[in-house]
Amino acid sequence: MHVHALHPLMASAAAEAARLARGVRAGQLDGPTPCTAFDTRTLVNHWVLYTSHGLERRARREPLPQELVERDFTAEPDWAEGYAKQLDRAVDAWADPAVWAGEVDLGWASMPAVTIAQMVIKEMVVHGWDVARATGQEIHVPDDLARMIFEVVEEHAESYRQYDGFAAPVRIPADAPLFDRALAASGRDPRWSPPA
Repeated sequence: MHVHALHPLMASAAAEAARLARGVRAGQLDGPTPCTAFDTRTLVNHWVLYTSHGLERRARREPLPQELVERDFTAEPDWAEGYAKQLDRAVDAWADPAVWAGEVDLGWASMPAVTIAQMVIKEMVVHGWDVARATGQEIHVPDDLARMIFEVVEEHAESYRQYDGFAAPVRIPADAPLFDRALAASGRDPRWSPPA
């Protein structure tokens, strides 16, 4: 997918992530999520860290400071507004076409900036689905964004599985919606809902 098409998808994904974050209630933070190792608080902190702060730092070719890695964002009463503002900063940081060129040093490896951006957009949307499911919300994923997510999941699924980032794929009908197929390929059951 061309860079010119990716930045609008990033902005669309970020707007939906901010909307979902505003829908999370404090009483839901200790509940279960589709990511079995994470409760909602842990999931939200991971989501906020990597898809807003991490996304901006990748654009600027800067490491994430340890203070951010260790922060409990959900402990701040207006964390969702803070996340929305940080998402705006991250999307703005990728507005310069030059940022998409070249590589990003991850510390343990170097990857093309375009690949990093696509993977973080995927995290923003897939973990957005996790948060939505955990908190009784619906996520809205336009077709062009769903296609990009599906392609990124298909391309990188085995790498994620090596690092326990994805579970084994879930079997769903071949004619299921594209975003459901992306979720299933990432090891998520699109039918998941919190235990009653």
